Order: sequence, then structure tokens, then C-alpha cells
Amino acid sequence: MFGLSSDSPETYAVLPLRDIVVFPGMIVPLFVGREKSVQALEHVVHGNKKILLITQKSASEDDPDVKDLYEVGTIGTILQLLKLPDGTVKVLVEGGERVKITKYKKDHGFLEAETQAMKDTSPVTEDVEALARAVMAQFEQYVKLTKKFRRKLFSP
Repeated sequence: MFGLSSDSPETYAVLPLRDIVVFPGMIVPLFVGREKSVQALEHVVHGNKKILLITQKSASEDDPDVKDLYEVGTIGTILQLLKLPDGTVKVLVEGGERVKITKYKKDHGFLEAETQAMKDTSPVTEDVEALARAVMAQFEQYVKLTKKFRRKLFSP
């Protein structure tokens, strides 16, 4: 479970996402074409490179408003930004802290949101640690088996 942090709210430019949820620790490439989204990226790329990644409720919405976005998002760090000849932008972002949106603003031609950090309140017990170790061991076995199958399938 998650609880709200008592830290003061911070404001970030919003990048609405279609069909993807960016979790903390994920690194994903995104292609951005909407004018408001490009403006938001240009606004933050020369500053601290932090942007709020929020998934849209409906991917078919071309101009999402506050009611079209979920209430929880992830603070993303822009790792790389490339403007393409067709006017779209390819951006590589890394998901950081999970946040809850407390208030929206529309001052600069794009959405901005005040956020409050969400801290993980799930207890890390011995059982959870044991399960995590078991999953990692099973995954390592899977990778070893997959490599053996690939060699057999692709060897001449």
C-alpha cells in the first residue's frame, strides 16, 4: 500500500500518456506529437528535466483534460530528447517517484500539476524477502533454459 508523504507539494509539467503506465525504475522511449506535450517537454528540458507522467483514462482522447487523467502518476527524468523532422519528439524517460496529483494549473499553454509524494507503506517482512529470492531464482533458471533452447533453434 501507499500513503501520502507530509512533504510540501511540488509542481511539475504534465505529460499525458496513452496506453502505457510508467512505474518507478522503468526506462521507456516515448514518441510525443501533441503540441501541448511538446511544449511541456521543451519547458522542462532546460531546467531540472523532471516531468509528471500520467496515464490517460482513454487512449482515444486527443486533447486530454484533468478529468481524462488518472490521479496518480510518476515523476519522470528526461534522459534524452530528440526532435524529429516531422515535428514530433522522441524522449527517453526514467520513472522515479510515485505521486498523487493534488491540484492542476494551465498557466503556460500546457497542464501543470501540484503533487504530493506517495511513500510505500507495505512492510518488508521475512516472507516477502523469501518470496523475492524464490522468484529471482526461478527467473535465473528460466533464462538459462531459454538460452539453451535458442542455441538449439538457431544453430546450423
